Amino acid sequence: MSAILSLHGLSKRYGKVQALHNLSLEVQPGHIYGLLGPNGSGKTTTLGILLGITRPNQGHFTWFGAPPSAASRQRIGTLLETPNFYPYLSAVRNLEIVATLKQRGYDRIDEVLRQTGLYDRRTSAISTYSLGMRQRLALAAALVADPDVLVLDEPTNGLDPQGIADVRQLIRETGQRGKTIILASHILDEVEKICTHVAVLKQGVLLAEGSIHEVLNPEPRLILQAENPEALAALVPHLPGYLRSERNGERFAVWIEGQTAADINRYCFAQGVTLSHLNIVQRSLEETFLALTQGETHA
Repeated sequence: MSAILSLHGLSKRYGKVQALHNLSLEVQPGHIYGLLGPNGSGKTTTLGILLGITRPNQGHFTWFGAPPSAASRQRIGTLLETPNFYPYLSAVRNLEIVATLKQRGYDRIDEVLRQTGLYDRRTSAISTYSLGMRQRLALAAALVADPDVLVLDEPTNGLDPQGIADVRQLIRETGQRGKTIILASHILDEVEKICTHVAVLKQGVLLAEGSIHEVLNPEPRLILQAENPEALAALVPHLPGYLRSERNGERFAVWIEGQTAADINRYCFAQGVTLSHLNIVQRSLEETFLALTQGETHA
């Protein structure tokens, strides 16, 4: 299956600031793909390049297996910032204007208003809408031309908790209808709850990329202790599946691959080391994300 989007070595500099450095990744059809990173990590710069708003200094990218073009941009719906609508016109009239600008008919307007939960307020002036309702209308505007891809930059920015929940649910439902979605956010919880795949950026550099579970899945570690801590210290580096370890007094935190706690317990016993303490500790999503973005190399 051909990638919807392929980036190859994209770099962008603004004066002395390297906003993006040699970014390469692919987005497959049907993915809800998150660009995750702190403010200033290069997420918005990346989206700007992909949508033809700014030019990269190096590298290239393709949409739908071909260089970007006016035709490919017609297949993309966007929400890049808090949208501007005509406040004294209704939602229907605003969407008619959007459809006209996109050279599309009005046949999908009622459908997208139902999808976004705005159908009952379709004839109300936008000036009566809450911020959350305006954000949902912005998604309706992005969907009105029935695009293959949605590109969203911080789609819940500035919303109250109910508005955030509504927009997140709408994005998930849109993805379930087969749309490919590319979403930039600095909020870990947002990406973890919405996205199927993620790229973690920091200062324009790609730190990690893959499925949400591969990149942000909490990493378990074993906490071990024995009556003879020095014997355990000598044994730890030779444990089956050993990756790394940390010692804190008589206790050892050990990262293991492909082995269960029971496997490790049996192995230690067979080597003459009886464990007095064995516990599995799960690393939180937040710890994993902070380890990536704060420079830990073995997240």
